[in-house]
Amino acid sequence: MVNGGTVNNWICINFSRQVQDSVARRFCYELAQMCYISGMAFTPEPVLPPISARPEYVEKVLKTRYHDAMIKLQPQNKELDLLIVILPDNNGSLYGDLKRICETDLGIVSQCCLTKHVFRMSKQYLANVALKINVKVGGRNTVLVDAISRRIPLVSDRPTIIFGADVTHPHPGEDSSPSIAAVVASQDWPEVTKYAGLVCAQAHRQELIQDLFKTWQDPVRGTVSGGMIKDGVSEGQFYQVLLYELDAIRKACASLEPNYQPPVTFVVVQKRHHTRLFANNHNDRRSVDRSGNILPGTVVDSKICHPTEFDFYLCSHAGIQGTSRPAHYHVLWDENKFTADALQSLTNNLCYTYVLCLIFF
Repeated sequence: MVNGGTVNNWICINFSRQVQDSVARRFCYELAQMCYISGMAFTPEPVLPPISARPEYVEKVLKTRYHDAMIKLQPQNKELDLLIVILPDNNGSLYGDLKRICETDLGIVSQCCLTKHVFRMSKQYLANVALKINVKVGGRNTVLVDAISRRIPLVSDRPTIIFGADVTHPHPGEDSSPSIAAVVASQDWPEVTKYAGLVCAQAHRQELIQDLFKTWQDPVRGTVSGGMIKDGVSEGQFYQVLLYELDAIRKACASLEPNYQPPVTFVVVQKRHHTRLFANNHNDRRSVDRSGNILPGTVVDSKICHPTEFDFYLCSHAGIQGTSRPAHYHVLWDENKFTADALQSLTNNLCYTYVLCLIFF
């Protein structure tokens, strides 16, 4: 870990009937040890002993246990840093309910672990979970060498924020469920590795993010501004998206300081397409990775791209299983005047700042 986070106070709740208390305690001990040896400041013992609970009482159990822990921590004026949760392998809506309660009612960081992993307790799994916990509590796992050595095009030269935005829609047939919009933004220039995030519910199957910027009347403060500043939008929606969201970004910047209009580059990324890339000579082992896919970092920006617009395909990572699917990047607006090489290099770099991890079985 580049920067190890701190977990001084934590608790564990076990919602799996298969996991006995002794197993839960052993798992928590091993996970705490892994977090510590990976570079975090992690207290080995929980504030309260792990308890077992039934999934149907998730809200009551979470709030009661949280309240009990806070009472114990109150004399020292301390906060609860982490909740570790053991879930049944088939947990239905339990995971979603738990995350909603933790993030909207209690305001506590949570890490869920499935029963099968608790029993297996492999070092690789524990190390992967430790990486996820570290990021959730404010640490950083990795930093790009190009960022440290100030070699990222444009971004290394002047203070820059990288935003990411997406909309997740409910499954077909779920007509009453809202769409969920999420926005993240980098906070640690020049490394652009650490991101803050916001989520909000919005109209069913609405692609445009409605709360990027908004104003409202507060009875005390008067006019107040705020907001969040896309799912794979179709090409027919590109410029509707650009006009709406670029305008929201402009208004958000102006609300911070009059006449503040930093140059913006706006890119739509699509993964839901049918384009696949293959090596010209599949038998040349220098042209493919171990799975027979194109090499990571492969860019295509001619022949199959738009004849006049700024778009390109990038396959940033090696394929592990099946045929790699490149991401299709379409630059809709570029006030920073990136060259194709510079933007492609920046994009590939950013693909290696992800904090989620792969778990191999």
